[in-house]
Amino acid sequence: MSPASPIAILGTGSHAPARILNNDELSRLVDTSDEWIITRTGIRERRVAEGGETTATMAAGAGRAALADAGLSPHDIDLLIVATCTPDLPMPSTACLVQTALGVRERAACFDLNAACSGFVYALDQAWALLASGRYRHALVIGADKLTSAVDWTDRTTCVLFGDGAGAIVLGPARPGSDSRLIDAQLGAIPGTAELLSIPGGGASPATPEARRCITMKGKEVFKHAVRGMEEVARDLLARNGLTGAELACVVPHQANLRIIHALAQYLELPYERIFVNLERYGNTSAASIPLALDEARRSGRVKSGDLLLLVAFGAGLTYGGALVRW
Repeated sequence: MSPASPIAILGTGSHAPARILNNDELSRLVDTSDEWIITRTGIRERRVAEGGETTATMAAGAGRAALADAGLSPHDIDLLIVATCTPDLPMPSTACLVQTALGVRERAACFDLNAACSGFVYALDQAWALLASGRYRHALVIGADKLTSAVDWTDRTTCVLFGDGAGAIVLGPARPGSDSRLIDAQLGAIPGTAELLSIPGGGASPATPEARRCITMKGKEVFKHAVRGMEEVARDLLARNGLTGAELACVVPHQANLRIIHALAQYLELPYERIFVNLERYGNTSAASIPLALDEARRSGRVKSGDLLLLVAFGAGLTYGGALVRW
């Protein structure tokens, strides 16, 4: 494969835990209600990993499905990236655990990437660059998170938002005769916003009673930056490629809050029907959000050959990113 060869998405896959936690059940754990959650977020239920399910096992399930969809074997993969902010262990990487679970060959680069909810787009861009260098041929890119392991179940402002899951894609040289390809990507991070969304405990920082390994969030500030970041990256990607929002067949955004998704649709002047949303059934699954939604969109017929797609995300950091894809 020469560096000039177009790189395309060859297959998609996803995995969600069987356990469903709906809003009514959640209201028995914390002071909230189905109406309160739906009105503010659009979420009706989320998946919860249990019975030994981990970030690695979910990632392996999604990766296995993506490989089957691409018609490739684990031995074809020479680059494996897992985007996650909830790794199974501080070390080794979750990617190495997935490598073993899937049987990916020894001479494959395996590592994790943490850009929180933007992680999948970051990993997609990283894999694309490495494949375009000509040193790798096929990449398995997985977004997986077990966020229910990091929520404070007494905090209704955060625990209602998050769920568990994984999604994956296989990247490689575009197949002969196909126009499918990655077109462009852009990443960013907003300085001075790290404290707006974080898990303050569990790392190498000194532990304090306040620094528990639970998600903390300043919702109003995150909302403002999320809308701005996704709008700006969408605008920049379209402008520099001579495209308009009207040419997008489908937008697959990070599934965090329905109000944010509505604001993005309004900015792009797109009918809401062109935005793929599965938020109500999964909640915010962080790095898994976009690849899980992309897999569902493709399998449901919402994404077809030749379609122009926009993938766009924001996350803790605060990070943001977007990618244009010809399917």
